[in-house]
Amino acid sequence: MANMPFLIPKNFWPGTRMKPAMPVSLSPALSRITSDLAAVFWQPSRMANSCIKRARGARTHCASFRLIVWLLLCSVATFTNAAESPTRLQVSYDVFKGNLKGATITETYTRTQDRYHIESVSQAVGLIAMIKPETIRVISQGVLTAKGLRPLTFTNERKLDTERNARADFDWTTNRITLTDRAGKRTLPLPAGTQDRLSAMYQFMFAPLKNAATLDFYMTNGSKVDIYNYLITPDQSVTVPLGTFKALYVASPPKAGESRTEVWLATEHANFPYKMVITDPDGDKLTQELTQFDFVP
Repeated sequence: MANMPFLIPKNFWPGTRMKPAMPVSLSPALSRITSDLAAVFWQPSRMANSCIKRARGARTHCASFRLIVWLLLCSVATFTNAAESPTRLQVSYDVFKGNLKGATITETYTRTQDRYHIESVSQAVGLIAMIKPETIRVISQGVLTAKGLRPLTFTNERKLDTERNARADFDWTTNRITLTDRAGKRTLPLPAGTQDRLSAMYQFMFAPLKNAATLDFYMTNGSKVDIYNYLITPDQSVTVPLGTFKALYVASPPKAGESRTEVWLATEHANFPYKMVITDPDGDKLTQELTQFDFVP
């Protein structure tokens, strides 16, 4: 996401492939509309790589129980050390352009001792899938430190638009980062605390945000490294399909001619991102909402 520093896609990781879409005949006008929507949904600067699966039937009760257990275990603002963090999280998001659902995101976070692995799979759904059945797989791998996640490798791969694939390799010994995309390979200085666009979302679980008024950090998408600045508003709430929760509201300052990012972090759930909204300069909104939350302590 262009202005969204860290959180990114939920419940997309198993990498399930979409079945080929059946041939569809559309009017020229409808074809133009759906093509434009597909371009919006699959623009890397706007997608947060999260995957979503809706709980159905009995699974709804199971998800609710897990959520209650999570609330009891994570009634603190953040984890004070890596040993307290869950060994596995699997989450899902629905992604909307306005009121139109265009994608689902499924993400999996796993921790093995001091190593972490996050995988996010985003897939087009509905009308968008008929026009462009894209699948985006994003992976972040690295180590857990006293300050949270420290990425070592980041990959962003597309099934169709492979020329837009990107990769970042972090060398914390020399403080250099190597970026690889269609423009080639180059090595740049690596600022302290840099996250990739996927690890950034999970870094919220470790960041000391309780009394903070601002949040500034560096993030890479595999093609560049930028600094992101956010304002923090406490004592807010967020409503998603799983319910209404207390939240920290984290938002980029409004700037004329630029997109704006808003993130709601569930404070009773270790500051996990439950909702994100990106508003374009023209007022169009891209919304990502949590629909599933499973964890293993």
